[in-house]
Amino acid sequence: MGLQEIAVGGILVSPLLLYAILGFVATVVTRTLLHWLIGQRALWYEAWFDISLFVLFTAGITFLLTVLLESS
Repeated sequence: MGLQEIAVGGILVSPLLLYAILGFVATVVTRTLLHWLIGQRALWYEAWFDISLFVLFTAGITFLLTVLLESS
């Protein structure tokens, strides 16, 4: 499958949408665990940290799923 479009009801949907949703969920889980472990005062620029986590998780998920799905 990789990065090929998925047909859903006659509409082509990019798999990057699914990868972004997975990245968002991973960001929320990581963010919640960090707040629980170290508190809210340890992060100075929370918005930049959230965006960075989202981008890193989305890129990592995209890479892993593309490599895993292309090899099978």
